[in-house]
This record gives sequence, structure tokens and C-alpha cells, in this order.
Amino acid sequence: MTMLFGGEAVVHYGLSDFTIIESGGYVKCAVTGDKIPIDQLRYWSHEKQEPYKDASASLEAFKKAGG
Repeated sequence: MTMLFGGEAVVHYGLSDFTIIESGGYVKCAVTGDKIPIDQLRYWSHEKQEPYKDASASLEAFKKAGG
């Protein structure tokens, strides 16, 4: 189990990686609002600058945006 230390992180999402601007233990999924531990963050949109908890949430955001 991953511990969520330090509150919510501020992150800049790039094309293939992300940069932590303000340290924290997690970010919140833009679709579900679930906490995503930083070490488990795998999905995000660099255009929208938002994280997703999994591929399903990423696809849902894409569809809502008219994709």
C-alpha cells in the first residue's frame, strides 16, 4: 500500500513525463476525484494539464472533450 504523505502535489504534465512543482504525495484524478499516489501516476493530458487514475478515466475525459 502506498502512503499519501504531504498532501496534494502541484504537477506540470509534459508529453512523456511530469515535473513536480510543489511536493506532495498525490494528485486528484480529473474524472473521478480519486487520489492518485505520485509513484502510481501513469496517465495524464499535457494539453489539459490534468491527471487520470487509469486508462479508463483517460478515455472518458477524451470522449467528454469531443474526441
